[in-house]
Amino acid sequence: KKRKYEMARPASMTKIGPKRVKIVRVRGGNHKYRAMRLEYGNFSWGSEAIAKKTKILDVNYNASNNELVRTKTLVKNTVVQIDAVPFREWYKQHYGVVLGKKKADKEEKEDAKVSEATKKKQAARRKTMGVLESSLEDQFRQGRLYA
Repeated sequence: KKRKYEMARPASMTKIGPKRVKIVRVRGGNHKYRAMRLEYGNFSWGSEAIAKKTKILDVNYNASNNELVRTKTLVKNTVVQIDAVPFREWYKQHYGVVLGKKKADKEEKEDAKVSEATKKKQAARRKTMGVLESSLEDQFRQGRLYA
């Protein structure tokens, strides 16, 4: 005989859109939260050891099924495009370098006031930072990152 605790539930098939979450009652009277639609996600930049909440723009690739790409379904291990702004702002604040600008635009100086202590910290960090890959720079220039 099949047991109640062996019962499975249908997949949530999370899509991109305004946040919609269903509450599911589970064993023991506890609750699980099924995301039906999501607009934002928490994404990390591994080499810089940071994570930022950013908007999910598009689903680009899914190794398991092309149907999931066509219907813009979010599952584990899906390659999505996200908004680059939170990471660009963090990089500028941490290293004092603006990402996503062309070489000609870099000559322009901004009027932002930064203290001397902050400038020293940023200069020290720039000495230890690695070189950003050209593909990543192109993504920052477009304002969309692959995650």
